Amino acid sequence: MNIYQIIITHNKGWTKEEAIYFGVILLLLAGLLTISVYKHKILKLQAIAVLLLAGYIGIVFGSTVFTRKSSIRKYKIIPLWSWKEILFGNGGKELLIENILNIILLLPMGILLPFVFKKKLKSKRAFLYGFFVSAMIECCQLAFKCGLFEWDDMIHNGIGCMLGSMIGNIVLNEWQRLRNKNNIV
Repeated sequence: MNIYQIIITHNKGWTKEEAIYFGVILLLLAGLLTISVYKHKILKLQAIAVLLLAGYIGIVFGSTVFTRKSSIRKYKIIPLWSWKEILFGNGGKELLIENILNIILLLPMGILLPFVFKKKLKSKRAFLYGFFVSAMIECCQLAFKCGLFEWDDMIHNGIGCMLGSMIGNIVLNEWQRLRNKNNIV
């Protein structure tokens, strides 16, 4: 299954109401962030990063929880079961692709986190942020019966967030170096 097929198979589109609610929440957040920038509580770059992060997490929750069809409560409580299936079972290519997509899912979140906090983020902390967000997703999927609760997703999402933060740390470091070199505020 390619990425497009996975998206259309597992996710229904947002209704107009859902899109409007999401847009209103982002607009309210943008207003609060603008006030915070105006009062010099946060930098413009931080405000942009927070808004992008909130928007991205909202889209992730929308596609992994809120727009999925409810079915039965499903869970896999054995950590790394997917890798056992890939290596020794019948999981093969499709399960490997799913694991890679789970790593990629929170990579953008990890890239944004150093900008949100305005400093380099340690890998362990980034992993924990990704794991926590993923745990919320997994618990919602279990509670709303709209997906498979599994430790593997939390681990893979945490790894993706950690890898993203490594990229974000490099980009933030370069941005700060250029800003200081060019005396940009």
